[in-house]
Amino acid sequence: MNRFFKSGGFKAAVMLAMVVIIFCFSGAAQASEDLYRRLSLIAKGQGDVTLIQTFNTESRTIDWTKSSEMLFEGNMRLLKAETVTGTEEQTSLFLVRNINGDLYILSVPPAAQRAKDGAGSFYAGLEKMLENKMIFRVQVENREINGESYAFARFIDHPRQLLFDRIFKISIILMLFFVMLGMGLTLTLQDFKLVILSPRGMIAGAFLQWAIMPLVAAGLGRLLGFYETFPFIYVGLMLITLSPGGVTSNLMTYYAKGDLALSISLTSFSTVLSLVFTPLLLTLYCANLPEVSMPVKLVVQTIIILVIIPLALGMSIRSRWSGFAKKATPFFSILGVVALLFLIIAGLISNIEMFADTQRYGFSFYAAVFVLTLLGMFVGGIFPKLVGINNYQTRAISLETGLRNASLAMAIAILIQDYMGDFYSSMLFTSGLFGLWMYVAGFLSIAVYKKVLPLEPQADTVLPG
Repeated sequence: MNRFFKSGGFKAAVMLAMVVIIFCFSGAAQASEDLYRRLSLIAKGQGDVTLIQTFNTESRTIDWTKSSEMLFEGNMRLLKAETVTGTEEQTSLFLVRNINGDLYILSVPPAAQRAKDGAGSFYAGLEKMLENKMIFRVQVENREINGESYAFARFIDHPRQLLFDRIFKISIILMLFFVMLGMGLTLTLQDFKLVILSPRGMIAGAFLQWAIMPLVAAGLGRLLGFYETFPFIYVGLMLITLSPGGVTSNLMTYYAKGDLALSISLTSFSTVLSLVFTPLLLTLYCANLPEVSMPVKLVVQTIIILVIIPLALGMSIRSRWSGFAKKATPFFSILGVVALLFLIIAGLISNIEMFADTQRYGFSFYAAVFVLTLLGMFVGGIFPKLVGINNYQTRAISLETGLRNASLAMAIAILIQDYMGDFYSSMLFTSGLFGLWMYVAGFLSIAVYKKVLPLEPQADTVLPG
């Protein structure tokens, strides 16, 4: 026996066991995702919608006395049949997904029973649970319907939201609001005059951000197969390129000794344009994905509340109390960088299990996110030179094209993922990883600019402080 442990036999056995376990888990997760896709299409009228009604009816006849008990972290999802009329109990289907990807059809008591139990019901505030990552304690039972086996679950305790998840949700909304408020404190109406005073730089930057980069992201998503196999990764790539510039691009432009005034103006201009272009282009580029239903109204509301309002408020404070605004600007500048790093790291930690999903988030995924940032800065460096823009402004345009407001993309992803049925929170994961990679890509580009975009001696003397 000792000889076996010391030999390669033991290691081989362990490796074989690990492969089998990974295969089983990935197979179960894939089956659950396939089921979710099928049910999503049925809810949208592309299939036998009576199956949803059957699940609700059958789940209430299950004998739970011999069922197994489970405790796990996960999320809830809700599918509503769009093409039939009836009570909520007949047209709505609640699902529970654990962090391994296993999917359970939730057995929900009739509305009359829930009303009778009131706040004491384990199902009180059911739809509110959709927004959060929860701890579930359930009974699980398999049931065969129409010749297929499905896993059902029912609550045996009221689900609890994870404390870290609660802090993260509040933090991302508050931090994004205050970061945009801080950006507003740095702006005056004079900054928008660059649209007229420096039209080539502004037009080139806006064209690259809203016309070229979405095409690059869409092409990359299709080339690597995400459009067909993992559509929400594709949507995540589109979401990040359809977000405006942020404070990171301004910071990187400062370090790159580029045109900081142009960078700030491009950021503010693209932020205002995002109110129209982000929901419009997201809908356009994702229109043919059968699983994706874009909540345009919710995207617009998010941008108004978390971007436009704080930006306008900051500009109002700057116009009335310029002294206070100037003193507060350094604090908000630091807050912007720290907040983004916090949100990215916290977002990735809260979804740490995704790193184990190498089928979905494999080499091609990480390469796509990193290449997207580099392609943005490459295209942003080539196009301005073709239209005769100097290196000083080209550096700013390049960074504005490649670096985006990742915190806004993450906020939008969190707020719309349940509505859209983003089963694995792929939009959030893609946006968070992009936000992390863009710092690396930004500093790499700054080093490259010294050779490929050298500055004229006088450019250094007019650099805005």
